[in-house]
Amino acid sequence: MTQILIIGASRGIGLELVRQYRADGAQVVATARSDEGLAALRELGATALKLDVADTASASGLAWQIDGRQFDTVFIVAGVYGPRHTGLQSPTASEFDDVMHTNVLGPMRVLPQLPDYLAPGAKLAIISSRMGSIGERTSAAGWLYRASKAAANSVLKDASLLLAGKATCLSFHPGWVRTDMGGSGADIDVADSVSGMRRALAAAEPEDNGSFRNYDGQPISW
Repeated sequence: MTQILIIGASRGIGLELVRQYRADGAQVVATARSDEGLAALRELGATALKLDVADTASASGLAWQIDGRQFDTVFIVAGVYGPRHTGLQSPTASEFDDVMHTNVLGPMRVLPQLPDYLAPGAKLAIISSRMGSIGERTSAAGWLYRASKAAANSVLKDASLLLAGKATCLSFHPGWVRTDMGGSGADIDVADSVSGMRRALAAAEPEDNGSFRNYDGQPISW
């Protein structure tokens, strides 16, 4: 049976990934920070693990909780937006730490624990954002979030080099999605975003390793 790991699944994209993979009959291990999030995952039939990627002790405990498993697919979803600056407004130290610790340090804490738990030919994805693209950037709004996603893309690229031959690693822009983060005026429904990313990741070949993709599989410039 297909085994899936989803890091950051208490709501939005992460929760929808759990819902869709469980509907397909996959075994899903998913993480959340809150008791409410864990309960929602269990209701969908997932194995729920308490994990906070922004907390050193919590994040470092992932490996022993997944010991003995071999995951075919991994999604690292956990992320926060932070202050919604529209110009050159300095973030506070706490704002910077919150965003960078979750969006960048979080994956850097999780990824080193995964190699022993990846099935042959595994697929691994980080949920990034087109806002992290430097080549396609035309706005500076949300510049702290943009910086964090550009850094997350760098983390994914390095992971793809180190995991080459073991896993195919992609960074995804999920689209502007109607979630708590994206808001009700966003372009697409979370189910469409997730189904698109699932298809694109499943179709990825080893030569696609280390690429940045839209939710529909189209390439995005770094």
